[in-house]
Amino acid sequence: MAEEQAQRRLTTILAADVVGYSRLMGEDEAGTLAALKQRRREVVAPLVSQHGGRIFKLMGDGVLVEFASVVNAVQCAVAVQKGMAAANAALPPDKQVVLRIGVNLGDVIVEGGDLYGDGVNLAARLEGLAEPGGICLSETAHHHVASKLPLGYRDLGERPVKNFAKPVRAYGVGPEAIHGREPAQARKEEPTQPRDKPAIVVLPFANMSGDPEQEFFADGLTEDILTELSRFRDLLVISRNTSSRYKGQAVDVKKIAKELAVHYLLEGSVRKAGNRVRVTVQLIDAEADRHIWADRYDRELADIFAIQDEVTASVVSTLPRRVEAATRERSANKPTENMAAYECVLAGKLLHHRSTKADNEAALAMLERAIKLDPQYAHAHAWLACTLGQSWSNGYCVDREATWNRIVEELQTARALDDDDSDVHRILAAVNIASNDLDKATYHQERAIALNPNDDLIVVQEGEVLTWLGRPEEGIEWIKKAMRLNPYHPERFWNHLGRAYFVARRYAEAIEAFKRIGTPDFTHHAFLAAALGQIGNAAEAGRHAEQVLARKPDFSVKDYLATLHYKRQEDLDHHRSSLLKVGLPA
Repeated sequence: MAEEQAQRRLTTILAADVVGYSRLMGEDEAGTLAALKQRRREVVAPLVSQHGGRIFKLMGDGVLVEFASVVNAVQCAVAVQKGMAAANAALPPDKQVVLRIGVNLGDVIVEGGDLYGDGVNLAARLEGLAEPGGICLSETAHHHVASKLPLGYRDLGERPVKNFAKPVRAYGVGPEAIHGREPAQARKEEPTQPRDKPAIVVLPFANMSGDPEQEFFADGLTEDILTELSRFRDLLVISRNTSSRYKGQAVDVKKIAKELAVHYLLEGSVRKAGNRVRVTVQLIDAEADRHIWADRYDRELADIFAIQDEVTASVVSTLPRRVEAATRERSANKPTENMAAYECVLAGKLLHHRSTKADNEAALAMLERAIKLDPQYAHAHAWLACTLGQSWSNGYCVDREATWNRIVEELQTARALDDDDSDVHRILAAVNIASNDLDKATYHQERAIALNPNDDLIVVQEGEVLTWLGRPEEGIEWIKKAMRLNPYHPERFWNHLGRAYFVARRYAEAIEAFKRIGTPDFTHHAFLAAALGQIGNAAEAGRHAEQVLARKPDFSVKDYLATLHYKRQEDLDHHRSSLLKVGLPA
């Protein structure tokens, strides 16, 4: 008997869920459940019915609704957000039930009264991109309602979403537009207001060759850079469809910046000469109308796609750091009380990377301030956890247990707010390494790499995880890649590389890596002693062993190895025997 063909239809899906649900449940489980049921009964269900919708699935903190009309779905979303805001008005901020809503028009699979497929999944992913109290629409949904419902839509660009091979274009409707406050973009009497986080437009690269074949290369390079930059969650990238309208036009920096409400412009050109191609790129601060970074890439024109990939990787790995640096410079000229949450996070990151006790304390203060300014800022919670982790691992904190519990708490909050933030998963991987749970660490590390393969901190940690798993040769390649992505990498990258070489029994290269560290601590001297002992240089190995005991008089091999995270017994045994060989106390 032939298998029955799945029934499909084109329909509109509205997905909604509660912002910070885990926190609300943790603080007051019974009260939160009662409030949710009341909101569904008094706000959501009546408005869905009024707008011709059908609730086909209820989750713990969310709801999925089907509409025959996109316009009805978006009108319902607006009405629901207004109703929720009215119900929240009398409540303190930490007790309010706030929704994010996603709307998509797409093809679904029908099974009984339930709906499945990418049409449903995309609505759920778009909901995660919406602002708290706001709405996020797919490109297809936006196309049908843009001229019918003037809601001050904001082009969010092409965004990577979970379980979708290609980025999707999304449009946001913020709480300001929903509640009738005219969005900045629509105000005739004043210029467009800058966005809350750095926004950048990648202008179409110019083909300076007069060769039509290079036109495809220039367009492909532009699109690849756009796609990869969109992986950086704290960088708002204007979509290709919007930026492409400037193709072939003379660049008027301030005009484009005003029209698109962007802080930065990236422009570039492609020029072919003989069998070589030259790509130039320039990053411009739109407010000051000045160049803040430029580079040139000269390549043999052998494999055009390989060149495209190489140049894309180089630009994308460099550019977000340049934007961070420029934004820090901007914020340094503002009084502290006027700094945005994002700028506080940038300052916190910079202080964290200095890795001293005083800078760690200053970083924690900055990140706490960021969260106070915006409690729903997942990235701030993640970096607070990261900086607390630095305090915990370096012995800066007074109460290690309390600090560890706070790290776990902040990461749970960050993940509940944004499970697609690559830094959340990077830090979760690091925490699980510290807990010797390498299976969980591997899961979160793989998620981090999938979300952003161009972040040097994620890439170097991939090498670290592989080394602990007993795959140091693979780890070495990832650590070297991180160093290429960020030539100005933190000094600790040499520590990761040296350890990977040591585990791979490549002792001479391990020694070379550890000697790059400017102010080695007792652990670095221990690795140097062990590696030198393995190549038979007993005298120098002894000198480093003396430095270990000078810096940590109570050092013992047993206690030291207990702080490491080898999965394979043979790697642990190798390290133990190497340390004992140079005379360090058992």
